[in-house]
Amino acid sequence: MMSSPESSNVRLRRALETAGYRFTEQRAAVYRFLCGTASHPSADEVFQQVRAQVPGISLATVYKSLETLVNCGLAAKLTYGDGSARYDGRTDPHHHARCVSCDRVMDAPGRIPDQDLDTLGQGLDGFFLVGYRLELTGFCENCRPLEEDGSSAGAMN
Repeated sequence: MMSSPESSNVRLRRALETAGYRFTEQRAAVYRFLCGTASHPSADEVFQQVRAQVPGISLATVYKSLETLVNCGLAAKLTYGDGSARYDGRTDPHHHARCVSCDRVMDAPGRIPDQDLDTLGQGLDGFFLVGYRLELTGFCENCRPLEEDGSSAGAMN
């Protein structure tokens, strides 16, 4: 996603300073990992991967770094009803698909046209729409249930 560690450090440094945070190597390692993956990792998964580059980093530091990146607009936090969270290094508008079996999250292509969003927001008396989050739920290719004949189950109608 990012072109080089130097350019990601420049972007990180600028965003941190603008928001009143200090640049640290731990934050940089977390940011580089997040920008270099499409897997939407949990904090624990980030910790496992970043610890290989920064052996002394703690899980608490990873959590704090992720929250700092979210606060600076450099990452998105995807939260769920069960209290779990995953992190996304992509901050451009896009949608997600989540497997209800293994919790894998992937980017979903496409956009909803603005006029459709306006239509969805109509009828919500007194509600001022400022954004939305679309998440498709289903089964990934590894978890997809099989029909009795051994073929993959069909799509929802």
